[in-house]
Amino acid sequence: MNRMEPLRQIEAGVLEIAYHESGPSDGPPVVLMHGFPYDIHAYAEVAPMLAGQGCRVIVPCLRGYGATRFLREATPRSGEQAALGADLLALLDALAIPRAVLAGYDWGGRAACVVAALWPERCAGLVSFNSYNIQDIAHAMVPDTPANEHSLWYQYYFHSERGRAGLAKDRKALTRLLWQLWSPTWKFDDATFERSAAAFDHPDFVEVVIHSYRHRFGLVAGDPAYAGIERRLAAQPAISVPAITFDGLDDGVRPPADASAHAHRFSGPRSHRLVPGVGHNMPQEAPRIFADAVLELVPALHNDKTAR
Repeated sequence: MNRMEPLRQIEAGVLEIAYHESGPSDGPPVVLMHGFPYDIHAYAEVAPMLAGQGCRVIVPCLRGYGATRFLREATPRSGEQAALGADLLALLDALAIPRAVLAGYDWGGRAACVVAALWPERCAGLVSFNSYNIQDIAHAMVPDTPANEHSLWYQYYFHSERGRAGLAKDRKALTRLLWQLWSPTWKFDDATFERSAAAFDHPDFVEVVIHSYRHRFGLVAGDPAYAGIERRLAAQPAISVPAITFDGLDDGVRPPADASAHAHRFSGPRSHRLVPGVGHNMPQEAPRIFADAVLELVPALHNDKTAR
């Protein structure tokens, strides 16, 4: 089983970010962002495919996961969308990458969407699972359909102290259940889950997760350091960069939608695709399709001298 090792470390913003890098150092840069509750091994098959095509591939551990650490004890353990976007932007700065193709799903897709929307000059192209993934916090309390509310039970669970205690008590059992519910057609084995679950033993995992699921509903305050970014995101800014978006037909979190559902959030060229047999963790369930989408956007970087 492929393990994404060794990891490198770099100070970026408020974090020391652990990341895996592969491919030629002078290749077109691609950053792959994992979600909750997954880790960098979601890209264990995608990354070699991209590196084999000459890309410089960077896969970071998000805040609260794996070997990424906060530099200061006083920094709030925020999981809000602005923090995730700011972390990605800080990583690009720390690695001296002016412009990259950004790809992700779930939390990682949200970080990629934030950077694509607010700093489009840093994003040559976007691959986003679940399309426009920036939260509309002002309307988060508007009820959804009963079926969609049912699929979000874990978010409401995390709103309570019982949910915090449950995650802290047995994070492996809870996250494994989410893997099963969210990707019902993906037959992962014990070794595959354990490879990723090690990243959840992070000392700040619970705090970051709980804050994320409370902040997105407006139940807790965000980190004041990101208030300016959150104000910009509240306007639901359009994404102008070239984008390829996906929905999985078997996604247990968000039901698939056609291109029209988020069309008004994309002002640039966009291709939206529905993928049969795929749940919520598309890079790990359909790595070839995901990698090919990234490669479609890479040519924009080949002749871009600022990408080096």
